[in-house]
Amino acid sequence: MTPSTGGILLVDDHELVRLGFRALVESRAMVPGQSPMVLFEAHTLAEALTLYREHHARIAVVVLDLNLPDSDGLGGLVAFRRHFPTAAVVVLSGTDHPATVQSALALGAVAFFSKSGDLGNMVGFVHVCLLHGPEAARQRLPGPATAFAGIGSATDAGEFAPIAGQTLSTRQLQILQWLLQGKSNREISQLALLSEGTVKNHVSTLLLSFGVRSRAQLISKLHT
Repeated sequence: MTPSTGGILLVDDHELVRLGFRALVESRAMVPGQSPMVLFEAHTLAEALTLYREHHARIAVVVLDLNLPDSDGLGGLVAFRRHFPTAAVVVLSGTDHPATVQSALALGAVAFFSKSGDLGNMVGFVHVCLLHGPEAARQRLPGPATAFAGIGSATDAGEFAPIAGQTLSTRQLQILQWLLQGKSNREISQLALLSEGTVKNHVSTLLLSFGVRSRAQLISKLHT
């Protein structure tokens, strides 16, 4: 029986990155006995959310750039995870600062790859992820790359790293997205139909999770 590899949604506004990724995906799709990998492409976060909503049954992995025209830093990952909490999201970024890596993993990314690295490694990871699942793909990452995949990986993330091994709930992701939009506790309580006290508790948990002391620090960190 021919194995099915599912589809990939690539979200990146740089044409060269998409061309390179597409070429590598197509080269792997030519392997005898394997079904072609379907590749969807989006230039913006809004386009990606629409594509995933329409084709989620055919998309097994999302490759998400952190810097898009309509999202800044980790805000795009927060929005994607809030709308589709079960999506397998692999982060692709121009920066590989340890704190950013750990923050992305705490926000639910299954892996983190830097654009300065070998794009083929990321495509290989995605390929294994499609065939065998994210956990199997993480176990096959070679050498130092394992520090960029899986919750609780050992890396020197510094002052703003989230607590190792801790992931955020759907409600926390929702509140975090509103925080990044600059909404006050009162506004969030009205949107979420929660008491202000409950919202304050959630905000305090988020600050603690990311090791920051204020909303301003949290916003600054996640927009880096």
